[in-house]
Amino acid sequence: MGCFECCIKCLGGVPYASLVATILCFSGVALFCGCGHVALTSTLTMLENHFSTVTSDHATLTLVIQIFQYIIYGIASFFFVYAIILLAEGFYTTSAIKKELQSDFKTTVCGRCITAFFMFLTYILALIFLAIFGFTAIPVFIFFNMWNTCAALKSPDSNLTSPGSVCVDVRQYGIIPWNATPGIACGSTLGEICNTSEFYLSYHLYIVALAGAGATVIALIHYLMILAANWAYLKSAVTTHEYQDIKTKDDQDLEAEARSKEGQNSSSYS
Repeated sequence: MGCFECCIKCLGGVPYASLVATILCFSGVALFCGCGHVALTSTLTMLENHFSTVTSDHATLTLVIQIFQYIIYGIASFFFVYAIILLAEGFYTTSAIKKELQSDFKTTVCGRCITAFFMFLTYILALIFLAIFGFTAIPVFIFFNMWNTCAALKSPDSNLTSPGSVCVDVRQYGIIPWNATPGIACGSTLGEICNTSEFYLSYHLYIVALAGAGATVIALIHYLMILAANWAYLKSAVTTHEYQDIKTKDDQDLEAEARSKEGQNSSSYS
């Protein structure tokens, strides 16, 4: 076998659908975890400097953000391992299907059960990450409102008679308690907040994190379709293989019966 034929054979065993889903999953999780972690830190810094100067007012928020960041660490670690496992399962299933069709290999019930288990687990993870995607849209919505308020404050076409009346009150979103000091920013103070790097960075990082969560959901749905197709192929291959075994056995029985009849006929003539 030449080098070219060997390369073609190796490339033929690559599960390209699983490979694409793995790359998409890695990219989505990396964007969500990396950007989400930095965005949470920048958001806390902005709130501490401009909306809640008393530490006790946002102590609960600080704790919640730290918990979210630890959850992000866990998500990144888990999906890194899980995506590699699904890719390995794709390699195994692709090889098993080809060998099954060539009658060189038989899949076991355990192998098919593993594929079904991954299919169920991926379905649950897709639902969980879909909820995460919706949750990530909340800070994007809040910062989008602040961004529009800042744009109206800076725009010369807005014709504001009293810029000091343009305010952003983050207390209404439930981020900090109503007794937080100051809790609200108006006029020139709001303009200064709009020009800070924390606000600009947090807003755009939340958008990227939302896109990353969406990409992860798409990757999990892609994995789910791949696993369902692989399970169906394996089941079909097993059924075909069993039919071929039965047919081969019947042919052998018929051939043995024909030989027996021939032997009986030859003995009767003699």
